[in-house]
Amino acid sequence: MAVQDIRPGYSPVRTLAVAVALSTLAMMQPSAQSTPTAGITAVPGIRVGQSTVGDGKSGCTVVLVDGDGAVGAVAQRGGAPGTRETDLLDPTNLVDRVNAVVLSGGSAFGLDAAQGVVKYLEERGVGFKTPAGVVPIVPSAILFDLGFAGNRVRPTADCGYQTAAAAAAGPVAEGNVGAGAGATVGKLGQRRPMKGGVGSSSITLANGLV
Repeated sequence: MAVQDIRPGYSPVRTLAVAVALSTLAMMQPSAQSTPTAGITAVPGIRVGQSTVGDGKSGCTVVLVDGDGAVGAVAQRGGAPGTRETDLLDPTNLVDRVNAVVLSGGSAFGLDAAQGVVKYLEERGVGFKTPAGVVPIVPSAILFDLGFAGNRVRPTADCGYQTAAAAAAGPVAEGNVGAGAGATVGKLGQRRPMKGGVGSSSITLANGLV
């Protein structure tokens, strides 16, 4: 979720919250992909890139925040989370803004995708400013799609870099794309999993808040 506060007398501040339970975001039929919608990119300064790898069996999704970043928050669910830098989103910690968020398939291997986004942002001087230079703040989360339709690929740092480079403010593709390419739900025990995906939405209030 991303919002921009544009009330009179307030400086615009974006807030970015990510649902780590990615595979439950959209329940769809196999290979389904809905019509792209504005979704999260309706918020000014938010860009999204998505890459699908391994013949559509896995991929990664990158959400970039222009400028100085956005105040970040996270809601983490599940008994086997795979995350990177989500602890820094605790409001008691020093860093209070994120420059990007990465969602990826590939299980724990997919956390590599975030490193590519870190490199992309560092090359552009984007990140938390320190005496030694900028440190891009890129929380990320993965899902388990190994074995889906014979999948053995894992999104890499190069996947993250290229996806960040392709991020745009236009309509966001949903369904079996990016990190949602191999997303499934209902895997607990021996039950047959059902197809999941990735989704994005937005709402504009009467006062202009997106």
